[in-house]
Amino acid sequence: MDDVELYVMPYTKPGALALLDKLPSLRVLQVLTAGVDAVIGRIGPDVRLHNGRGLHDASTAELALGLMLAAQREIPHWVDNQRQANWAPHFTRSLADSVVVILGYGSIGAALERRLLACECEVVRVASRPRPAENIYGPESLPELLPKATIVADILPSTPATAKFLDARRLAMLPDDALVVNVGRGATVDTEALLTETASGRLRAALDVTDPEPLPADHPLWSLPNVLISPHVGGGSSTFYPRAEKFVVDQLRRFAAGAELVNLVPRN
Repeated sequence: MDDVELYVMPYTKPGALALLDKLPSLRVLQVLTAGVDAVIGRIGPDVRLHNGRGLHDASTAELALGLMLAAQREIPHWVDNQRQANWAPHFTRSLADSVVVILGYGSIGAALERRLLACECEVVRVASRPRPAENIYGPESLPELLPKATIVADILPSTPATAKFLDARRLAMLPDDALVVNVGRGATVDTEALLTETASGRLRAALDVTDPEPLPADHPLWSLPNVLISPHVGGGSSTFYPRAEKFVVDQLRRFAAGAELVNLVPRN
């Protein structure tokens, strides 16, 4: 493996990360995830890093939408009732007319927004910096935006700037009964602060990612009736591998032709 110059890291395969230490001639690392926090510290400064931006847009947006619908329309409650053959209807919350604040508005956020608009939601875009021409707010606007949110969709990557981004202070800005949905990275939410808010019943949560991850079996979040948890499956749908295969083939063709690869991750 001394002469390997480009490595396409397999998706969720044991040992894939350890192989990086055995590739001294590596020039290009292509990962199939949008996030790169697992590899950024494992490669030298001369290695060009490319991510899988776009590959998970549809599946992650679908899961985020599904978590919102499940929480708003109380799907877990109806599943429990079905198991008990208990016919006990009542009114629920709705996704329509909800104000959804998307944190980390990028390609996944845009895919989620398209689905939310079809569900008659009002979408508020938030990114790392404001872009008024695109109707995108920056973090400095959150004290104004969060108190109006019905739902917060966290799609933030894991970076030093996003560590515990949704902390006790920002969670306290949300109105009572607001729903926190995390399909980004677990470390972007202060778990203890979220536990305090959900255990009190003031906030609700739907989490595809947690901190720590996997969530320990004895963690109190598992048993809260207002918390819905899935095991980091946002990108794991049938759409992924066909799209990933097409993307990798295109990247390899670019590399063979001496052309620039897409999805370069800045490392300055």
